[in-house]
Amino acid sequence: MSKLVTIYGGSGFIGRYLARRMAKEGWRVRIAVRRPNEALFVKPYGVVGQVEPIFCNIRDDRSVTDALRGADAVVNCVGILQEKAKNTFNSIQNEGAERIARLAASEGVGRIVHISALGADANSPSAYAKSKAAGEAGVLKHMPNAMILRPSIVFGAEDQFFNRFASMARFGPILPIVGAETQFQPVSVEDVAKAAVLGIMGIAAPGIYELAGLERDSFRGLMYRMLNIIQRRRLVLDVPIFAARIMAASFELGNKLTFGVVPVPLSSDQVKSLSIDNIPSGKFQGFEELGIEPASMASVLPEYLWPFRPSGQFADIKASAKNLKP
Repeated sequence: MSKLVTIYGGSGFIGRYLARRMAKEGWRVRIAVRRPNEALFVKPYGVVGQVEPIFCNIRDDRSVTDALRGADAVVNCVGILQEKAKNTFNSIQNEGAERIARLAASEGVGRIVHISALGADANSPSAYAKSKAAGEAGVLKHMPNAMILRPSIVFGAEDQFFNRFASMARFGPILPIVGAETQFQPVSVEDVAKAAVLGIMGIAAPGIYELAGLERDSFRGLMYRMLNIIQRRRLVLDVPIFAARIMAASFELGNKLTFGVVPVPLSSDQVKSLSIDNIPSGKFQGFEELGIEPASMASVLPEYLWPFRPSGQFADIKASAKNLKP
């Protein structure tokens, strides 16, 4: 019988790419999510019955146990960028991560891969980064041979980074950002999935891996790269940190007063995170040790950002037509 992997958050951005790759490897894939009916799109990743979404809430012991029972390996892809109601950084990225590892160990699961973040730091001013570090510690406490992946900003067709700012760039001549000079080293979602597969299959050694792409650039530089691809001219405006803090506090107050109706496009914790470089420390292993050559942004971004061009899918055709001789 083929082996089974349980992927918590398997219908999310990174999880879906990992699920597809594990199905191609011949594994049965169990997708543990809060809303299985919204994750049915993963079923065609394999043959009939090979990829199955099931209900799971990682804040509940029984739910987590049911999802991992009989699995040969588990992967935790669950993470949040903003807190909402009971889904806090601590409950999801700290307690939730440790719960999965603790119960996986008690059920005799052989391998675990935990998706963390490059900025994970117990001493960080950001609650997000602190919770990521606490989650790593919790995982290693129960499963010392875990593989922990710390990706930088992850890009791909469904990302919430380049897609978000490309969408913003369609309106008005100015593109405001916070932390314009903060350094990043974005990584392809496909490369993160490749690394996780090596851990699940026992090919890669356990430990912490910092996953960063080929190119390092400032936030401002990344935005100009994106603008060049979507063929739009915009002024990238750096919002001062003090002003960003005021804006974030206002958004959060509005959200609280309206009982969550008003969204929070920028939180106070995100402002803290955006003031810290998001690059490898050099203290841990990376893609080189995994034998993976990271994809460049230039080779991937045009594949999914073209809808944000003024002429959309016809942009290349129009550009080619201009070269035709009368």
